[in-house]
Amino acid sequence: MPLAGVLGRGIMQQKATQSYPIQSAASLILHKVSEISRRFDIVSLNRQIEVAENLLGKSKVEVSENLPGKSKVIDVAILGQFKSGKSSFINSLIGEKVLPIGAIPVTTVITRVHYEKEPRAVVTYLDGNKVEAHINDAEQFISEEKNPGNEKKVEVVDVGHPAFEQYPGLRLVDTPGLGSAFKYNTETSQEWLPEVGAAIVTISAERPISENDLNLIKDLSRHTPKIILLLTKVDLLSSEQQQEVIRFSQNTLKREINSEIPLYPYSTKLQTDLLRGPIDDLLLDLSLNRDAEFTNILRHKIRSLVKSCLGYLELALTSSLKTDAEREDLKKIILTEKLNYDIIESELFLVARENMQKTRTLIASHLETKRGKFTKKMMTLLKKEMPTWKGNLWQLTRRYEEWLEENLQKELNDLSKKEHRHFFDTLNSTYVSISRSLNLFRNLLDKNIESILGVKLSPPDWDLEVPEPTQPDVAFTKVFDFHFDLLWFLIPMFIFRGVFQRHFLRQVPSIVEIHLSRLAYQWEVRINKSIEKIRDQALKYVRDELSTVDKLLSRSAGRSKGISHTIQELRDNLEKLGAG
Repeated sequence: MPLAGVLGRGIMQQKATQSYPIQSAASLILHKVSEISRRFDIVSLNRQIEVAENLLGKSKVEVSENLPGKSKVIDVAILGQFKSGKSSFINSLIGEKVLPIGAIPVTTVITRVHYEKEPRAVVTYLDGNKVEAHINDAEQFISEEKNPGNEKKVEVVDVGHPAFEQYPGLRLVDTPGLGSAFKYNTETSQEWLPEVGAAIVTISAERPISENDLNLIKDLSRHTPKIILLLTKVDLLSSEQQQEVIRFSQNTLKREINSEIPLYPYSTKLQTDLLRGPIDDLLLDLSLNRDAEFTNILRHKIRSLVKSCLGYLELALTSSLKTDAEREDLKKIILTEKLNYDIIESELFLVARENMQKTRTLIASHLETKRGKFTKKMMTLLKKEMPTWKGNLWQLTRRYEEWLEENLQKELNDLSKKEHRHFFDTLNSTYVSISRSLNLFRNLLDKNIESILGVKLSPPDWDLEVPEPTQPDVAFTKVFDFHFDLLWFLIPMFIFRGVFQRHFLRQVPSIVEIHLSRLAYQWEVRINKSIEKIRDQALKYVRDELSTVDKLLSRSAGRSKGISHTIQELRDNLEKLGAG
């Protein structure tokens, strides 16, 4: 074997061996945090613990398989609001248009791009089946236009391309745009998000950094140690305007989240190669050091979990040093009337109910704008079809009803798939309002705890996620209440055929109106169920957090020595993790 190969194999094995102390320390800490969470009934940590356990389990499997020819894959998440240029950015790295782009939200499923010698796409469906496709056909599964509402039940599309040869071991993950209530393939998103080696957040130069961008960055900081911002579409701005937007964004970040995150201008139309330099440096560094980077991801995630746990323990310790009367007073001061669960529940129910009451009107109003064109199309198709029908009145009526059922269902389904994005305003409004209420609740709770006890809790791992409402099954309603066509033998069709054909045509507008109304109702039911799910998720977060704080304040009497020992033990283990 050539010397380079021997050295490469030795270095790879050495890195794999060095990973064991980190994993051992992480496993020990995770076990300790889980035990603490159960002992103190800190239900708020359950989700973070579950994610960390999954990440640690995968890390162990990958280290055991870290042989020559096998290596860890580091995911680089490309995130941002609708129309912020995520897909265009990835296409510019590939060197050709593979991912769909457009003036409206176009990405409907998660897409992962990595290196392969020959271009190809592999489509993985929700049932686990995989199908290989030509790379030019990837858009058939990725785009909202070709796969509306993910009706094809695709879990993820993996795109391999030789353009990524310089980034071996990296996988860029393009996601549906943020800023809406639902996320496609929630389970898949939760699976890869904690493992990202870096996150690139795209922000369009067309609009300044938003509250949604800030919340996303805060959330990402718990999952990955590396975040950079990409200011896209800078070709729309002059050099002076670019610097002004960059300064504004950096000042906003420093003011709102006390963080300085690298921000780079980018354009797919002007000086792309020059602007790509810092991005290439980041990706190359991740690729060359992906074993170390994966260890950093694991360390970062465990450290974030421990900080959350320590915050709750410090709350319990401070409370344990008080008398029973003092603890009861603390509870009253910290858990003020504004943090009363019944009041919060009433507020969230009110937000949900007000939006739910508007859903039907919103959908019906939008469908009404389509009714005239829809009716005209149905009548045109019917006029073209009726001359081909033969037989008596009974046969003609049956053929008419069959034609209506077949064509009306098809056209209504097409209309529903094309227009359904316009039906989600109340769902998105509920999401924004309840997310804001959750943030206000947690900020007030944290402020009370910090000002009264001097304890600062870590940001919670809360994320409202609701699957997109499914497309309804369009059913057909019969045309006639009284089947006078049963008297067909009394009606000579060579005389009355035209009369009945005109009657059939006159029926179309009312039939269309009835079925559009039914479609609006079907969507109303589905959307309002999703609104209820958002409300219920938020209430569970509030309930769990209030329960955790209440129990830590109430049940810590006489446990100060044990809590202090637990805190010190956890800190010692955390130092070992950092030293590894």
